[in-house]
Amino acid sequence: MGWATIADRLAQVGPTALLGLTALWLTGLWAYTYVLTGSLPGLTHTRAFSLNAAGSAVSNLLPFGGAAGVAVTAVMAASWGHGARAITTSTIVSGLWNTLFRVALPLLALAVQGAAVLGNGVLAATVASAAALTTAIVVLVGLRKLSGLLKGRARRFLIRLHRDTGQVVRASWVGMTLGMIAYLVLQALLLWCCLAVTGSRLTVPALIAAFAVSRLLTLAVITPGGFGVSENGTIALLVALGTPAAPAVAGVVLFAFFTYLIEIPMGGVVWLSWHVRRARSA
Repeated sequence: MGWATIADRLAQVGPTALLGLTALWLTGLWAYTYVLTGSLPGLTHTRAFSLNAAGSAVSNLLPFGGAAGVAVTAVMAASWGHGARAITTSTIVSGLWNTLFRVALPLLALAVQGAAVLGNGVLAATVASAAALTTAIVVLVGLRKLSGLLKGRARRFLIRLHRDTGQVVRASWVGMTLGMIAYLVLQALLLWCCLAVTGSRLTVPALIAAFAVSRLLTLAVITPGGFGVSENGTIALLVALGTPAAPAVAGVVLFAFFTYLIEIPMGGVVWLSWHVRRARSA
């Protein structure tokens, strides 16, 4: 199998299919705005879409780019009148929601596919997911206890952080959870459609397994946004599950175009537009 074969598969994807894939991708991004608006009270969905686009663009460009992406979104949110405490709380809550749902996906894949089918790779990912979930719970439970051991400003900061985080979670956990589920379902559907238009036909269990590995590996910090790591892992699993190599590679490459590559110019346009409006109002 060579790149010519893969390029031929991609060339067969017509404009109508691309338009549909684009609409599906944008709908998924809009669903994610419910996570951000829930974590940052007063944020509109349009601005949440802009925050996500700009932050993703920076994260996808730089190794360990997550911190830079957070910094960009914090500056943008502050320019709209959101305070530092609210932005910090939003970053923690939305980050926690992202991580918990992504690391839970292999557990779902294991339940649907079964250990014998998934093999050692996804079993290892499942163990890692369980460990991450346990760690997140320990962090949440231990935050208040840790504040009791500290003094002065550090103690007051942790107490406020625990209180603010708890208030946001209690008020918005339903909306954030539904938004996150809708976002992941739409992304899984996008992966299935990308594979379908390039010649692959996946069962639902196989789709869940491939999507679980794909999203979990995006947490890798070796490359920007886990790019390359996620794609290679997803392709390896698809081939192991019986998908022919050429359509599997073409479908995953097309999926990466929507979930990684196109986010960079879109986020750049959003950031530039925000910067111009801010300069004019200064």
